[in-house]
Amino acid sequence: MDAPLAGLPLGEVLERVAARTPAPGAGSSSALTAALAAALAEMAARFDRSADAAARVARAQALRARSLELAERELHAYEPVLEALALDRSDPSRSARLASARAAAAASPLAIARTASEVATLAAQCAGHGSPHLLGEALAAARLAAGACRAATELVQINLRDDPADPRLGEAATLARAAEAALQEVATPHSSAEQP
Repeated sequence: MDAPLAGLPLGEVLERVAARTPAPGAGSSSALTAALAAALAEMAARFDRSADAAARVARAQALRARSLELAERELHAYEPVLEALALDRSDPSRSARLASARAAAAASPLAIARTASEVATLAAQCAGHGSPHLLGEALAAARLAAGACRAATELVQINLRDDPADPRLGEAATLARAAEAALQEVATPHSSAEQP
């Protein structure tokens, strides 16, 4: 059995992502990005001296751990889709199996989107309440988390493209908007009016 992604050197994780294999792919990469964002938020929270800083540290730790769990889950989430795609096109069960597999494959990226959206919100809180010397870390955390959320949301949309009535599409879109709103809450005051 392969070692967990979190236990591998970064270079090896990158090699695995780049390899000509189905996984790790976009889902695991989104989850790992959310974990990195949570770690940055945790760092910012550790320099925060406000009364609720300890709660933010604990929540960041939990979100980081959850993100790493989801990166592992996502390694195998698409396997049933690949199995269904490999069926002969004349197989009468192929279409139903493919639809079912894609619907199931949407579960883990949706969980990643939920987690990443919460990380973005937490990072925004850290930017608003933490040390000004860690503002860059909190902003980077919010940007990474919002990006991870958007990427995971798009995976949900891809998996559910044949079922536009699935309520998870609406949830995923709401999560992405919430993550972006959290980012804009703290990024806008610090954005330069003039671009280089």
